[in-house]
This record gives sequence, structure tokens and C-alpha cells, in this order.
Amino acid sequence: MQSLHASSPLPAVSRGRRHRFLTWGAVVCGVMILTLIGMDLEPRAFALGFAAAALPVPLYVALALWLDRFEPEPARTLFQTFAWGATFAVFLAYVANSVTEDLIGTVLGPDAGALLGSVITAPVVEELAKGFALFVLYRELRDEFDGVVDGVVYAAMVGLGFAMIENVQYYGAAFAEGADSPAAAFMLRGMMSPFAHPLFTSIYGMGLGYRRERHGQRGSWVGPVAGLAGAMGLHALWNLSASLEGWFLALYMMVMVPAFLGVLWMIVRSLRREGSIVRRHLASLVDEGVLTPHELECLCVVRRRLGSTARAWRQGGLRHWRARRELHRIASELAFHRWRVARGITLGDEADAARDAEYLRRFCELCGMGRELGAVPDRRAAPRTSPGAPG
Repeated sequence: MQSLHASSPLPAVSRGRRHRFLTWGAVVCGVMILTLIGMDLEPRAFALGFAAAALPVPLYVALALWLDRFEPEPARTLFQTFAWGATFAVFLAYVANSVTEDLIGTVLGPDAGALLGSVITAPVVEELAKGFALFVLYRELRDEFDGVVDGVVYAAMVGLGFAMIENVQYYGAAFAEGADSPAAAFMLRGMMSPFAHPLFTSIYGMGLGYRRERHGQRGSWVGPVAGLAGAMGLHALWNLSASLEGWFLALYMMVMVPAFLGVLWMIVRSLRREGSIVRRHLASLVDEGVLTPHELECLCVVRRRLGSTARAWRQGGLRHWRARRELHRIASELAFHRWRVARGITLGDEADAARDAEYLRRFCELCGMGRELGAVPDRRAAPRTSPGAPG
């Protein structure tokens, strides 16, 4: 089924001429940054570095997308966000970092230029370059960017794109050195810090998500401002740790690991909030006889969603699994559409009503199909509904 919503490309442009301009701009920036990296490496080292940087990316992307359990983001928008990080953001950061490092080095010396460029210039420039994509998504995708989880997912995409191209340079240099350098580089960048860039940018993404969740409330602007400052600060501390001999592991354990766990805690908390939104805005379907209380509860809790999709797979294979997944998606789309309208994030009365009616029609259709296939969970022994977190 074609999506009921249209995703806007990055940056804030519509389809057509400006979209084509952006696409070709991304291609040009991607070719230029890879050319600049390749000029410093032999062809073999560049090819090996690119392969080492790209091969694990699908796994990292899958792990990031797994977090978005209630309302998965449009695949096209996710790809565009990743592409922004891998092309425009890297190219802008590469040029700005090189220029500012040379300027500082001219005044204070090469060593000072390298240190200050790494600790001050790079975190500011790189987080602004990546964060611009999130800001555009926040402004343009009013019917998709709903909260903290969405902010983290989009941040992960732009961060992974950025990190992949950056790693080409590091891995390529390691292969050029030979000996144990590739293994050491992979241990540092592939095992200990594959989510460094996504982690930094996710703090800003959470700030934007916080503002969306509190749409229209006073003080919500603090979220993005604090998030961007936090992203730059954590990035600066990470770069500084690499320059302080003997301090890297200590700062990694005392700062990076707690920060990563903190982001995971915020995601869990936000998922509970999203479950409460689904419960509250689909509760009327129980009164209307579309859903039973047990079926509603299975839509509101992550582990029950996972259990119902696993059960659908066991009972009927891929067809049942797809039917259940689509039912979950449409249920979330309907609930979050109603939540946005209630918060004043609207496309106009007529458009809102038409979208609600289409979501509801599709949801009822999928419910009937699911019961025929056996993909809708057993109604017996319905669990007691637990209170939801505040929306």
C-alpha cells in the first residue's frame, strides 16, 4: 500500500526542480569528499578502507531502526537523512575544519591548530552540519517527527552516514600503515565507538523531540538549545580524550558509556509515552467495537507487539507477519495523527478529517484481514490495562 503521507526531501524542498538539485548536489559532494580522501591514500588502501567502513553499516542501521517500535519513519526520508550525513555534512565539515585548522595553525602553530581544531572547531562545525538535517526534518515533517524517539532515529541515520565516510579515511590510513593498524582502528572505531557520531547528534535530536512533545508550551525551546550544546560538548570531550595520553579509556567509561545508557533510558521512557498515546487515542475504537481491550493493549506495549508479530510468523509465516506489521503501523499512524490534531499540529480541518477517515478505513480492513489470517492475537485471557505514562 502506498504511504498515506508524503515525506519531504532534505533540505526543506518539495519534489521537482529543487529535489533534483539536492540530489545532484549530494552526488557532487559525495564524489568530492571521496576524491579528497582518496588523494591521500593509495588505491588499495582506499578500497579496503571503504569496504571496512561500509560493511557493518547495515547492521548499525538495523539496530537504530529497531528502536522505532511504534511509528517507523518513511524509508525514503531515512535514506535521505543518511545521505545528508554521508555527503553534504561530511563535505562541509571537511572544508570548514581544514580552513579553520590552517588559520589557527598559522597564528599559534601546527600543534595548537590540530588540537584546537579537534576540540573546538570540529565539534561545532560537525554538529551544526549534521544538526541542520534534523532541524529541517523537524520543521518540514510535522506529521512524522513526533518526539524523542524520532529525533534519535533521524540523528542515528545522519550520524551513521557521517561516520561511514569519516571511517573511510581512518581505515584507509590504517591499511596503508599495515601491520596491526587495521585491527587497532577497527577495535577503536568499529567496536568501541561505532555510535559516537549518532550519540552526539542524538542529544540534539532528543532536544527537538522534546520541543515537539511539548508543542505550544512555554520553555520548550530549551530542549533544542540544550541538546545542541550537549552534542557539541560531548563531541569535544570525546576528541579531547584522544589527545590526552592515558585518559581515553577513563573518559570513555565515565562519560561515553553513561551518556549512551542515558540515551537508551530516554528512548525507553519515550516509547512508554508513545504507547500511552496509542492507548488514549485508539480507546474509542473499543467502545465502537472495532477492537477488544486485549487487542488495544497489544498495540500499546512494545513487548506485546513483538510477541504478536512473532506469533503471527509462527502461525502463518511471512504473509501473517506482514499483515500484523502493517496493522501495527496503521494503528500508530492513526493514533499519532489524532494526537497531533489534538495538539494543534494540523493540516486543516478538511485534510485532517480525510486523513483520519482513510487511516481508520485501512485499520478496520487490516483488522478483518488479520482475524481471517489468524494474525490478530487471541482475545482470551485479556490482561489488565496498565496506566499509561503522560503524553
